Order: sequence, then structure tokens, then C-alpha cells
Amino acid sequence: APMQVIRGFSLLSVLASITLVACAREPAASVSAAQPETPPVVTQSFTVPAAEPNTAQPNVVVADATSATTSVAASVGAGGRWKLGTNYSQLSPAQPTGVSPGKVEVVEIFWYGCGHCYQLDPFLESWKKNKPDYIEFVRLPVIWGPAHKQHARLYYVIQTLKRPDLHSKTFDEIHRKGNMLAAQSEEEARKLQWDFMKANGVSEQDFNAAYDSFSMNTNLQRAEELTKRYRVEGVPIVIVDGQYSTDLGQAGGNSNLLAVINDLAASRRGS
Repeated sequence: APMQVIRGFSLLSVLASITLVACAREPAASVSAAQPETPPVVTQSFTVPAAEPNTAQPNVVVADATSATTSVAASVGAGGRWKLGTNYSQLSPAQPTGVSPGKVEVVEIFWYGCGHCYQLDPFLESWKKNKPDYIEFVRLPVIWGPAHKQHARLYYVIQTLKRPDLHSKTFDEIHRKGNMLAAQSEEEARKLQWDFMKANGVSEQDFNAAYDSFSMNTNLQRAEELTKRYRVEGVPIVIVDGQYSTDLGQAGGNSNLLAVINDLAASRRGS
């Protein structure tokens, strides 16, 4: 049975008790007003509603090895270690990527409020420093509802300001300090995010310019559209070359996930 939404407990105790490997979609995402004596809690498991039929959007098809064709790898890695349908899934239909020939796009879809994304992040940061040159890594903030959109806006503010150090600090602010950086209203969320950015050396002028930029609306629209096109029901999830998806549960943990990513990317190089 799905785990119930957990509220009213300390953030650290909740995170310590979680054994799931993904943060699932919440039907109606909302953020309770923060109380000084009770920091907001990041919920880790939600009920996922049945997906609306939509033939225009791709779905993740879990295929077995017998259904694989010459263009789909039934297994990858040394000795065929990773299996299609077990350790990774095929996207059907495959999605276009925006990388140059000879490059392989790897997209992590994440949410700042997800404890599993937080735990995975340092592994990804270390992997980025040593990944093969032909892999182009991109992050995509999931947008399921208002709270996720507020966090997505914060992510794109960080990108616009060219302050990658604030990515991990945002995770810390939420998961260590209990400051959700999201709220019931856009005005409240903006104030929380501005206070956080100000504390990290960002000027009000720069923050406002990034927050209200034209590119912000474009980025948010794209993130919301891709969330729907990929039919993302849980994060973190990784898309490799628009062809495959994998996650912590399929791969079997953080380190295995990176190995699956590398092997899937290698199989797609030059294809």
C-alpha cells in the first residue's frame, strides 16, 4: 500500500524513515504556511491518480528483451548487466534531443522538495566532473502543481544568475533547515526565495531581473510541457538520449544509477 503523506514530524526524522526510492506525484500540490515552531515537512509519498488517456504524449513502455529490435538495446553494460524492462525502460515514442551529432543528452528530472533527489544530487555532482565528454547533462525541474512551479522558477533564477553553488544550497535550505522556499501564494514564495538569495549575496536588482525575465516564462512553459510529454509520475528520473528512462528503483541505488546512465549513453553514442 502507498505510504501516507507524513505531516507534523521533524524533517530529519521523516527523511531518516523513508525507504522508497522516488518522490511521487501529488494530486493537488499545496504548501502550508510555515510556523516558526514547526518547520514545514517535505512529503515523500503521495497517491498517484490514474493518468488521463492521451495518445499525443509518450508513455514509458517497459519492454522485455524479446520485444527489443535492432534499434533498442535489450541489455547494456559489461556482460549485458543492465536489462531492458528491469533496469531501464524504453520511451515510446522516443523524444527529440537538442544536442550535436556525436553527443548524448542525459536529462535528470527532479524536484527540490524531494528527499531522494536531494540524496542523489551529490552523486550527480561528482559524476558530472568525470562523465564522458560526449554526454551533455541537463537538469529539468518537474512541474506537477503550484509548489513545484515555484521551485522550478527558483531553479531558473539560479541558472540565469550563473550561481551553480546555489543549487546544492537550495536543497540544504529545504531539507536541513526546513525552509520550503514555497508557499500558498506567489507573493509569499517570492519573498521566501528573495530572502534566501539575499542571504547568499544576490542583489535585489539581479534577483528581480532573473525572476521576471522573458526567458523565465519560456523555461517554465517548456518544463511543464516536458513533464507532461514524459508523463513523469515520480522523481528523480533520468532520460537518456530521448530513448530510455531509468530511476533509483530500477537501477538499484545511487551508484548503480550512474553506471546505468553511462552504459546507456555509451550504447547510444553515434546511433
